[in-house]
Formats: sequence, structure tokens, C-alpha cells
Amino acid sequence: MKIKEFTTHRLIKGEDLNHHGTLYAGRCAEWFVEAGFIPAAVMTSPENIVCLKIHGMLFTKPIHKGDTIKFTSKIIWVGRSRLMSYVKVTTQDGEFIVDGFLTFVHVDEHGRAMPHGISQIEPETEEDKRIFALAQQLA
Repeated sequence: MKIKEFTTHRLIKGEDLNHHGTLYAGRCAEWFVEAGFIPAAVMTSPENIVCLKIHGMLFTKPIHKGDTIKFTSKIIWVGRSRLMSYVKVTTQDGEFIVDGFLTFVHVDEHGRAMPHGISQIEPETEEDKRIFALAQQLA
């Protein structure tokens, strides 16, 4: 299966700030999970997807009120019942802020893992091959 990319944008507002006047990491983590959830939900069904793990977020710069940030996400690895999203956050002009991986599990109505039926992901670009290799190490 080919990798499909999804993009979400967010305007940083006053209620998104921490006590330092920069983007609260918890708010960014909420958006990060949402951005990773979108490709998983599109590939399966949203009611069957739950987040299992955020594999870390390391911010490289502060984000301020009025900034607009871009979340780019894609499913980069699949197992039998798991899907791993890669999310990259940048400024509108492409400056890197944070990236990372999230693992989602496809579950039945009782919350038990069940196969999602998605074939293997086939990375085509050098960047996707690099990200795929990192995801395999986390899986």
C-alpha cells in the first residue's frame, strides 16, 4: 500500500499558551495525537482505533500566539492490529518544530485488538524509507 499524507493547520491562540506565553506542550500533544489519528481512521474505521503510545516529542523552538503551525501525518508502518503514524510539525514557512511516532491499535467493540486487514506499507521516497526504518525499531 502506498503512503498517503494528511495535513492539518492550527492557529495558536491565547488559550493554547503556557505560563511562559508559548504553546503549551499538552495542547500540542493533543493536536499531535489527532493528526496521527486521522490517517489511521481514514485507512480503517475511527470507532475501532485507539491510541496506544506516543513515542516522544522533542521541541526545537517555542511557538507563540498568532503563529500558524502545520501538522503533516501519515501511516508509516502496519502490523497485524497496530498502525504507526509519523507526524511532523513545522511553521508555515517549513521550519521544523517537532516530529515523532504514535502507535494506534485496531480494536473490536470490547476493546480487544483485532486485525485491521491493511496490507504492508511500501515506502517509496528516501525520506519515507528512513522514517519506516525508525518506525520498525519502535514497533
